[in-house]
Amino acid sequence: MQVGVLYVDDELNNLNSFRAAFRRYFNVFIAQSAKEGRKILDTEEIGVIITDQRMPGITGIEFLESILPVYPDTIRILLTGFSDINAVMSAINRGQVYKYLVKPWQDDELKMYIQNALEIYNLRKENKELAHKLKLANIELENLSKIKI
Repeated sequence: MQVGVLYVDDELNNLNSFRAAFRRYFNVFIAQSAKEGRKILDTEEIGVIITDQRMPGITGIEFLESILPVYPDTIRILLTGFSDINAVMSAINRGQVYKYLVKPWQDDELKMYIQNALEIYNLRKENKELAHKLKLANIELENLSKIKI
């Protein structure tokens, strides 16, 4: 199963443009609200979340911050039509954002950032699996050393 890329934006035109531009390269999911995005996160393996900053009800930073405890390994990208230095600082500090990009996006540039983010996600996942296997091997070795012949 291919890891997904989720784009959350309240503007349907942006969602449709994103899906059209990137569906050939990635397993794309789109959501028109943070609530819809959360439902997708709960049912799909998402490696990269891209969200708009200014949405009704909850900002992109607040959404990213809220999912951080449950999905800490997912790579987060904030995409906005406004360049606000306070939003940039909040995104980095509160939402642990990998990239902060300004709309309109350039397809080639965004594609590269998504590819890099997916690579980081997959490496984190691999590292966790290896660490778990190492832990099990250590436990097995400890148990073997306790056995007296």
